[in-house]
Amino acid sequence: MSSPNSKTTKTHGYAHVNGLKMYYETKGTGDPLVFIPPAFGFAGLESFPDLFQNHSVITVDLQGNGRTADIPERPISIEQYAKDVVGLLTSLGISKADFFGESYGANTAAMIAVRYPQLVRRVVTYGATFGPPQNVLNPETTHFDHPPTAEARNIKFQRENYKKVAPDPNYWPKIFDKVGSIQWGGFSREELASIKAPILIIVGDHDFVRVEHAVEIFKAIPNAELAVIPSASHFVLYSEQERVIPVVKHFLEKPEKGISLATAETGYHPGETR
Repeated sequence: MSSPNSKTTKTHGYAHVNGLKMYYETKGTGDPLVFIPPAFGFAGLESFPDLFQNHSVITVDLQGNGRTADIPERPISIEQYAKDVVGLLTSLGISKADFFGESYGANTAAMIAVRYPQLVRRVVTYGATFGPPQNVLNPETTHFDHPPTAEARNIKFQRENYKKVAPDPNYWPKIFDKVGSIQWGGFSREELASIKAPILIIVGDHDFVRVEHAVEIFKAIPNAELAVIPSASHFVLYSEQERVIPVVKHFLEKPEKGISLATAETGYHPGETR
């Protein structure tokens, strides 16, 4: 199915993947770039037109999110998310892609880099948690006075958008509890060191994720780069994507071998160091 407009063509459909009827959308032209949304995110809720010119952006609706119905008896995990995304790529005949993930979607993109390295060119993560919550989360931005519920105001945006597209809008309380029960302990040091693909780790300076954690992970992964977005929360890709996407675009599209970074010893020399 396709829906052309003046700038891009959107294709969308469902694929049978690991027992799911998994929804996806594709926009743009060029090499495949898989966007993995955050918890309760889905294709169409966010759009990145600056990436469409040089990338075929494939957005997936993960298990129980958006238009992809849940499998009630199957637990949700980052590992399963990764298997499902890889299954979708196999179904679409895609052997290698770039990956861009947000929050739990970013964890999933990193998991694919660890477990399915043959599929990965480059990876971008925004607001990823690479370790257990007690080591990762910023208490200033993740504190709440009362335990969150499916009907709480702080989840209103996600709840209302879920109900617009979900196969069963009344399933919201169940998927809310199920996603909330994800047990994610992060990666081991060996797993982080095993990531060979270039990876860009992005966080906001007021993210749910501690900036110190992002710095620690940046140092633990061989080909990592780090970007901290000023005055940005965990939701900046919804509110002010223009502050993030140029950084993503530059990372994905720059030459594999660039000009060396200058040091105090080398100094700066135009065309030789940068």
